[in-house]
Amino acid sequence: MLFHCGRFRLNFDQPQVMGIVNVTPDSFSDGGQFQQVDAAVHHALTLIEQGAAVLDIGGESTRPNATPVSLTEELQRVVPVIEALVARDIPVPISIDTYKPAVMQAALAAGASIVNDVRGLQEPGALEVVAKSDAGVCIMHMQGMPQTMQLDPRYEDVVAEVKLFLQTQRDMCLAEGIAQDRIMLDPGFGFGKTRAHNIALAKALPEFSELGCPLLVGLSRKSVLGQMTGNDVDARLHASVAAAVISAMQGAHLLRVHDVKATVEALKVVAALK
Repeated sequence: MLFHCGRFRLNFDQPQVMGIVNVTPDSFSDGGQFQQVDAAVHHALTLIEQGAAVLDIGGESTRPNATPVSLTEELQRVVPVIEALVARDIPVPISIDTYKPAVMQAALAAGASIVNDVRGLQEPGALEVVAKSDAGVCIMHMQGMPQTMQLDPRYEDVVAEVKLFLQTQRDMCLAEGIAQDRIMLDPGFGFGKTRAHNIALAKALPEFSELGCPLLVGLSRKSVLGQMTGNDVDARLHASVAAAVISAMQGAHLLRVHDVKATVEALKVVAALK
């Protein structure tokens, strides 16, 4: 399966890894580590060396109870990092992790090739920004907003409801002229879901493949893994790699992770033994 994003073509015949670069002070796992441009760029280059096929740059934390940041602040965080990486002519596409159309526009102008939207292009103007570009887009499902999403998430049928949302947003993209090979889908693990919801979605990943788009899964270091293991966020490496391996075996095409090297090596074993 090919995914087209700007001048890049990602081949998902084997699962690939998206490396996380959080340019934020308050992300749940690595907040504050890569706030400075030089530190963020160095981290991004390290992730590429470790085997990341995509870099995901984010300037606003979407962890539960996260405080929103202003448009100006988000732009000041992400655009210089994207520009610095593009100036180095890196060999992988850059994804901008945002739901704000103005940030999408600025990031694409700076050289990003993918829009990774936790709101699934629901903000006014977001769909139009992507449609007017040649970028790829990742549509994620989230119930509620980061400030409230984990207070009391409820579904009649979490798999059916998430699948319907992703299908609806995919069809909206198609109607706007965005080719299907530019669309990726993400069930949104941990975004308005309980432990039971997350487990149900993980088991149902093959059903999401029926939508005909690559699947992105982001379970790295998330609280559901802490609930399963009893480990704090900094001690969830093994659980995160296990979740990535199982997701890949269930049909995930792109794994969004903090620990790139360990995940890339684990996926090589999956590919060899499948």
